[in-house]
Amino acid sequence: MDKLIIIVPAYNEKENIEELVRQWHPIVEDKEEGSRLVVINDGSTDDTLKILESLKEKYPRLGVIDKKNGGHGPAVYCGYKYAVDNGADYVFHTDSDLQTDPAEFKDFWDKREDYDAIFGFRRSRGDGFGRAVVEKVVCILLKLFFGVSVPDANAPFRLYKAESLKGYLEMIEPDYALPNIILTAFYKYNKNKITFMPISFEARKCGKQSMNLKKIFRVGVKSLTDFRHYRKVIRNGN
Repeated sequence: MDKLIIIVPAYNEKENIEELVRQWHPIVEDKEEGSRLVVINDGSTDDTLKILESLKEKYPRLGVIDKKNGGHGPAVYCGYKYAVDNGADYVFHTDSDLQTDPAEFKDFWDKREDYDAIFGFRRSRGDGFGRAVVEKVVCILLKLFFGVSVPDANAPFRLYKAESLKGYLEMIEPDYALPNIILTAFYKYNKNKITFMPISFEARKCGKQSMNLKKIFRVGVKSLTDFRHYRKVIRNGN
């Protein structure tokens, strides 16, 4: 059987985190013994970490990484690095805001052997028109900087073969804000065997988004310089 590690970044998700674990833990229960659901607590200032620790007895395949707050991207990178360093065969990422549907994971898992990575594609989004526009702009920028066309660059619903993910992580700074976007660009640019599968994406029911449009705009402006850097990285292959 294949070892699966699901990584989930979380910041101040006390309203959602127990339900998140309840929904996603069953997916790793029937996988290889070392499979884990690993939540990366990104310096939460509420009771997120306390709740996670209290759930470990009930959910034996739950792992918790507690790190200093650094933002969503570095938390995702931390989870990916943990997964590949701990012998995962496959690494899956979703977020802790309950906007994705665990029932849709099976279709990804059933196709895992056919692809180096399977990316979610949000045909409609429950998190507002503004964020949908931001995503469209990101896809345009990837076309301009990397010459790649993708329908969704940053969906938090993606399954990687760990052996391919490991090499790309070595090209990305651990504190980079947008690792999923760059990973999508790298896989597409290098013509890895990938596919995009439609997923649902609901509105957040509880808690608050840690990234508002103002923050997204600031990150987006900085990404213009970052994309130039990573274009050189992927072209040089290191």
